[in-house]
Amino acid sequence: MAKFGLSPFLVLFMLLSAVIGQNGSGREMVPAMFIFGDSLIDNGNNNNIPSLAKANYYPYGIDFNGGPTGRFSNGYTMVDEIAELLGLPLIPAYSEASGNQVLHGVNYASAAAGILDATGRNFVGRIPFDQQINNFQNTLNQITGNIGPDNMATELARCIFFVGMGSNDYLNNYLMPNYPTRNQYNGQQYADLLVQTYSHQLTRLYNLGARKFVIAGLGKMGCIPSILAQSTTGSCSEEVNMLVQPFNENLKTILGNFNANLPGARFIFADSSRMFQDILLNARSYGFSVVNRGCCGIGRNRGQITCLPFQTPCPNRNQYVFWDAFHPTEAVNILMGRMAFDGNLNFVYPINVRQLAEL
Repeated sequence: MAKFGLSPFLVLFMLLSAVIGQNGSGREMVPAMFIFGDSLIDNGNNNNIPSLAKANYYPYGIDFNGGPTGRFSNGYTMVDEIAELLGLPLIPAYSEASGNQVLHGVNYASAAAGILDATGRNFVGRIPFDQQINNFQNTLNQITGNIGPDNMATELARCIFFVGMGSNDYLNNYLMPNYPTRNQYNGQQYADLLVQTYSHQLTRLYNLGARKFVIAGLGKMGCIPSILAQSTTGSCSEEVNMLVQPFNENLKTILGNFNANLPGARFIFADSSRMFQDILLNARSYGFSVVNRGCCGIGRNRGQITCLPFQTPCPNRNQYVFWDAFHPTEAVNILMGRMAFDGNLNFVYPINVRQLAEL
């Protein structure tokens, strides 16, 4: 797929990848990748459900080869880049995948979805994590019918399972005035509830045969344009950043427990918060000149109202960290995909995605 308008730094990165092959060998490193999450990695699952959380209209996809698909970006998402680095084709949305299309994996992610079923109801339709796992079971039944249960178990153990959940449980639940959650739990109690629920859901995936997991933590949510627009000083909300920190800490703990106690399982933690912090601190060296407002949106920080249909976005999208009020640009998604794939222990641990794939 073509990528457009990227900084020289990223172009050089990608040219080097092209010279040596997508992953250094030009082969598929794993049979498939299965993806679960929210709008950061949704690629069209909300298009045909009655939902207010959709991105299947211009200017979303303005830099994507094929135009708007339902990705909440101007182009690639983080998992698009990881799929490419693994030597896989772009992974199809569950809502559109059929027949042989599912053999390289399926993307079940849904905008506005959360760990908790109640999360995101302001947007009406969405597919919560529990339902995404149910949809994966449907895919599993379909594939098992073709290749048999023994082959299925062997192949599944080699596949990558990418899971990125939790953002909406804060943005579209705990931080929303029409939800009772904030009155029921303090920050630590809420993180405990989320990660306890998440733990059961991830165990369910393990019991269905998943073995190689990439779990993305929550990013610097206090620095997104939607939150910046609510600030009188225009700086990141340390309150929001501190609120989500216990979630990441709890998550790292349970992933360590899984690695110690679940036979054959390898869980790695992609530290989105550290990745994002590195990008914000070193924005200039990465080719970014605008770090505090969306490329497409309305109001303060272009974050009070997110990108509207047929709105004209900024022309220099490769220089923006944020695409809209909530989501990064393709340039940032590509960087974060590469950090997860080949990064050091600052960004992903105990091993990176490449090492996980090679196990």
